[in-house]
Amino acid sequence: MSDFETILTETDGSVLTITLNRPERLNACPPQMADEIFTALRDRGDARAILLKGEGRAFCSGADLAGNAEMRISGGDRAFSSLSKSYNPMIQALASVPVPVVSMVQGPAAGIGCSMALAADFVLAGKSGYFLQAFVNIGLVPDGGSSWMLPRLVGTAQATRMMMLGEKIHGEEAERIGLIYKCVEDDTLEAEATALVQRLADGPTTALGLMKKTLRDGLQADLGSTLASEALAQKQAGDTKDAVEGALAFLQKRKAEFTGA
Repeated sequence: MSDFETILTETDGSVLTITLNRPERLNACPPQMADEIFTALRDRGDARAILLKGEGRAFCSGADLAGNAEMRISGGDRAFSSLSKSYNPMIQALASVPVPVVSMVQGPAAGIGCSMALAADFVLAGKSGYFLQAFVNIGLVPDGGSSWMLPRLVGTAQATRMMMLGEKIHGEEAERIGLIYKCVEDDTLEAEATALVQRLADGPTTALGLMKKTLRDGLQADLGSTLASEALAQKQAGDTKDAVEGALAFLQKRKAEFTGA
């Protein structure tokens, strides 16, 4: 376990679990929590996959506005500072950390919590889970990269609905419209998330990290640039021990045993 104040971290084999740990506030995320998540990702050690979840009955109810009256009424300067110094670096770290990230959503993933969940490579939600862009209800605009992520995940029409109408997207609908990877029963959510993150941790780590990079880079690159990036990534992956193991396993008709090397 970690010595952080707002999150818990635990490493089990090659999996790092980061738990948002403010259940009495539905894991509302102050700048300190964003900073601690960033640090946990940076100092992940030998982890080959990461599970991000919330303690209790929520994933994350958003930035902790109710718990910080000064932030709530202080105008745009404080919000700009918090985003620039804390929230944005955290989202960037989740999106760019070179190992797979799985987020596990029960209850609300609202505001910055929605962005945090969707920044993962795989999002699993229980049927109690929902995704909410509530900014319109308080006269603010989406942040945490939502304006970039949402239209790429669900298209402009659904992104506009979420941002301008502030409607909840429950787990089953989120899967149907392509917002998330999968919706499952609440009582199987943790088991399915754990199995998925372990499967990823047992995979070819370098290749998975390169897939993540080329996929995200490709969202804003032309075909020629993506072809060049894939060729370079293939060279890097081809030089790993895991690539040799994968080829041998194929020829020997057995399951590959990747080590991340």
